[in-house]
This record gives sequence, C-alpha cells and structure tokens, in this order.
Amino acid sequence: MADGHGALLVALATAAASRRYRAGEALFLEGDISDRLFVLERGAVKIASTTTSGHEVVLGVRGPGDVVGELSTIDGAPRSASAVSLGAVEARVLSAHDFHAALDADPGAARELLRVVAARLRDADRKRVEFATLDTLGRVATRLLELSERFGQDAPDGRRIDLPLSQEELAAWCGASREATVKALKALRELRLVTTGRRTLVVHDAAALARVAVPGCGGAVA
Repeated sequence: MADGHGALLVALATAAASRRYRAGEALFLEGDISDRLFVLERGAVKIASTTTSGHEVVLGVRGPGDVVGELSTIDGAPRSASAVSLGAVEARVLSAHDFHAALDADPGAARELLRVVAARLRDADRKRVEFATLDTLGRVATRLLELSERFGQDAPDGRRIDLPLSQEELAAWCGASREATVKALKALRELRLVTTGRRTLVVHDAAALARVAVPGCGGAVA
C-alpha cells in the first residue's frame, strides 16, 4: 500500500508536472539541497545512502502512490539519501514552494503528510529491531515478504515480483554481504518457498516465509 493517498496525493498531483526517468537515473542525490518532492506514478525507486567507506545501504523501496523526498522539502536540510529509479519510472515533480502552498491550502493533506512521516518512523524502528533480532535468512525473508506485498502480482504458483532489484541491492537492503544473501536465497529455494530468476522472484508460500522471518526460526545463515 502506498504511503500517501487521498487528499495528500490529490493536492500534490494537481500542482505537479509529470516527468519520466530511465533505469538507474537519480531523482535526487544524497547531500543535494532540496527544492522539490516527487509523487511516484509508475515504477519503483530505491532509497539509499552511502557510508563513509563507500558502501551503499538501501533504506527502502518506494512504488506507485508513494511520496519521495518530503523530509528535506519540509525542513530545508540537505538530502539524507539518494533516490534512484529501478527500471522506468514516472513521477509527479513538485517544487518546494508549491508543496508548502498545497499544504497550507488543504489541512487534510497536511494531516495525511504527518501520517506518512509517522509511518516512515515506525518502519525505521521496526527495521532496527529486525537487525538486532534476525539473522540474514530472517532479514531476507522479511524483505521478500515486503516486496511481495508491495509489488507482487498474483500468479498460479504464488506471488510474482518483477522488480529490477539486484542481489547486491537486496543484500544492501538486508544489511548483509552478497554471499550471505545468495546463501539465504538458496536456502529459501531449497525449502520451496521461493523461485528466483533474473530480476524476478515468485513467493510460493507467504505464510511459511513469514514463519522463517520470526526471531529464532531463521536457521543458520549468518
């Protein structure tokens, strides 16, 4: 389900111009001074930050209906992460001035934005708990469930995810090495919970995959 909806999306989309992005194109970069935000209409983007040692950490994946880049537009601080398209993306682009004007004109949209920010904070707290309690297998299972719920399509054998997220990007999202992530995916395949292909994945049994993600049930993948 999208983070933003209803009055917020209506208020933002009506004041925004549509733009298309190619695969791998940045909507904005970490450290940029914010002057606009984005409402995603088609495709997905990864939100990522780079450590001082140069390693990428994927913070989340956003899809249609999500608002991206709102925090820096609110407080004027430099971007804390980058947003890069995963495949072709269409988005509504709104200037900071028009964004604030839309919120001033519609209290309902402002309240929805608060709910979006609150949901993001709750999600960040939940992920911190996951990193403290789950092994790599549990974290990979949790991220695959999230992708299935957000981007999956019903298929005869489960939920199919057609999302151009590489194994390296999945590993960066799980806070694990590529080798450990590949090992976790292999374990899930051997359990017949998922089938993987090139940039595609099918979740065959979401309930069983959710049990793998329960602390203490993740197995021995480190």
